[in-house]
Amino acid sequence: MFKMNYKELWLLVKRIFPILDESINLCQLEESLFLKHEFFEAIDFIRNAKLTLHIQNLIVSKIEQRLRDEVAPAFWSYFKSNEHESKGFIQFYNAVKSLFDSYRQLDNTMSKLELFREATYLNELVYNQKDMHNALKLILKATLLSQIHLDYQVIVMNFYKVALKMEDVDENNFGQCIICSQESLHCNCMHLFQETNRKLGQMSLLEPLVGQTLTNLIYDAIYLHIHKICKDSFDSSFVGVLEKWVQDIILNWLRNIYCYDTLIPIEESINASEKKLINFLYTIYTKMRIDQLFNIIIEYPESLPALEDLRLCLPRTDLKSMLTKTLQKAMETRLLHPGVSTPDVLTAYVAAIRSLRVLDPTGLLLETVTQPVHQYLRSREDTVRCVVRSLTEEGPNDLAEELVRGEAVQVDENTPQDEDSEDWENWLPDPIETTPNKISTSRRTSDIISMLVNVYGSKELFVNEYRTLLANRLLTQCGCDTEKEIRYLELLKLRFGDSQLHYCEVMLKDVADSKRITQHIKQDNEYTEEEIPISAMIVSAQFWPAFKEEKLALHPKVQSQISKYITAFETLKGSRTLCWKNHLGFVDLDIELADRTLSLSVSPVHATIIMHFQERAQWDLDELSKVMQCPSTVLRRKIGFWQCHGIIAETFQDFFCIQEDLENKDASIQEDVFVEDYETESAMASAQDQREEELQTFWSYIVGMLMNLDTLPLERIHQMLKMFAFQGPTIECNIQELKVFLDRKVREHHLIYSNGYYKLPK
Repeated sequence: MFKMNYKELWLLVKRIFPILDESINLCQLEESLFLKHEFFEAIDFIRNAKLTLHIQNLIVSKIEQRLRDEVAPAFWSYFKSNEHESKGFIQFYNAVKSLFDSYRQLDNTMSKLELFREATYLNELVYNQKDMHNALKLILKATLLSQIHLDYQVIVMNFYKVALKMEDVDENNFGQCIICSQESLHCNCMHLFQETNRKLGQMSLLEPLVGQTLTNLIYDAIYLHIHKICKDSFDSSFVGVLEKWVQDIILNWLRNIYCYDTLIPIEESINASEKKLINFLYTIYTKMRIDQLFNIIIEYPESLPALEDLRLCLPRTDLKSMLTKTLQKAMETRLLHPGVSTPDVLTAYVAAIRSLRVLDPTGLLLETVTQPVHQYLRSREDTVRCVVRSLTEEGPNDLAEELVRGEAVQVDENTPQDEDSEDWENWLPDPIETTPNKISTSRRTSDIISMLVNVYGSKELFVNEYRTLLANRLLTQCGCDTEKEIRYLELLKLRFGDSQLHYCEVMLKDVADSKRITQHIKQDNEYTEEEIPISAMIVSAQFWPAFKEEKLALHPKVQSQISKYITAFETLKGSRTLCWKNHLGFVDLDIELADRTLSLSVSPVHATIIMHFQERAQWDLDELSKVMQCPSTVLRRKIGFWQCHGIIAETFQDFFCIQEDLENKDASIQEDVFVEDYETESAMASAQDQREEELQTFWSYIVGMLMNLDTLPLERIHQMLKMFAFQGPTIECNIQELKVFLDRKVREHHLIYSNGYYKLPK
């Protein structure tokens, strides 16, 4: 048994390895060199002394020490923070080159150690590695990572960032290398990049040293590329283009890097990376589109490609709840506030319906997102009016296009439908987040107009508003196109039913009958027209909504001609007569002044004013107010119409006269303001006044009930009204509104309320 101390053992090792230096060619081993006497003598000595393992441990320890004290610090010394990408490229190249040179020297030593193990029949593993080269790689990786530099990722990022830019060349480079600024044909930078990756691969340091940095870089590159080419561009589809970019640029670039890594199966690794990168691509693209979804909706249908992309990506992510919350918040902050007009809210709502149906044909997403819009629309008084106007307006209009489709309105979406009407072959279950009390079939099939009607849950509101709108058009628009109105009416009947719109049919029939009656009266020999020819719109009072009431005494000449017309009508119709509405209609005037002649179509009150000034050139406001039986405040506003035309002037306070010569040439500047005010004035009573009249109609029923039954509770009165009074175009009175109305009658002493019962006073 040989006994040696550490110093003697080390001298022996120093003696052996020079022999190995003389005897071994690392490229080709020649067996004849092993015949040297010194080699066999040294091997026999080490084996007999059982020093083989000690020598191996000593060599590994020395290698570890050199890596720890020299190689690793030298490598990390290159990693000083440098924000310039091209310098960072060169820094990392030099660092890897220096590391690889040291690695080759140590690997040479490991090759000698491998031969030494074979010669001494040593089977003891080094760090569980049978191969000494793999053991060296493991030691190198552990040593480097144990001394890792805080800023190393900056240099690594710069190195691979510029390399990726070189791979994904854009048109701004003009054939020049972005690292050395030389022409690409004479540039060696790509070769340096490949050489660096090859060296890292040979040292098995690609994944440990640069793997996470590569991942971060690629994610950043995908994020920036998506926002660069897709942001605010909604009229093209980008998913296919982005996927192709990832496969052609990113994955090929990764393949060119990891092809040098001998520890990782390249195709298996690339396939795994492709799945992760495509999923990341979908996530980033979906998040970007979700942030822009409100704008995408507003720009529908031009933004349809963006919606289809989002529909494709959304099921592959878990971002549906994010979409719902983000879109609801965007609508609340950008749409549902007083600064946005009701027509704009409706336009956005219609666009949202169409857009969200592209994203989710089941209608669940639409139902969830638009619920706040429903509540907000109900809070606006002019919503129904705006909807009805949009339905019956000329020109490009979403609701008008929907009306032409002619589908019936579905009022109650919760009503079960006939199973035979379902397309059972294409049936799909609702998503798990669906509210159980919602019927999926109605959610999927209800159209835009049905959804707008269901905001209020009543067809009557819309029919009644259309009735008022139609009446106003017929009475205030000179030469109203009845054929167009009949066409709209037929389309509305397909939606709301014939019975709902029967009153409107009568109104349009009144227009045609009026023309026929007027023509017949004028052909009567007993009827004579003097200076003022008259044509009347004869309406059936019980079918038309309430008119706006204004007191007006027409000029005696006009009143005389009207009386003749009424007499002729009574002769024609026997027991029927006319109740003339003096303030409604049109008057065509030709006005001749000293310096000009005007032809105008004005209201009766304006015509009456100018006819009185024809008889007298000067009028006091109060005096003219008494003659016309019109309040002076209203009369002053009406005279303003003639003032803006330069026909009447106010010479003193409340004193007006005819202005034959137009002195103030700038007076006509305000003409549009006054004319517009006149033209937009409605002939119909306000909605509040109409409702009050309907409630007064209910009052006559209530009085009859109480006269017959003496006392009745609120619920019984409401039930009987539903049976007998809520007919025709009137809107039902709910029990809360009825209670308010009856309590008002109690305060006015028309009713007595006691112990929960109402009765008439004695």
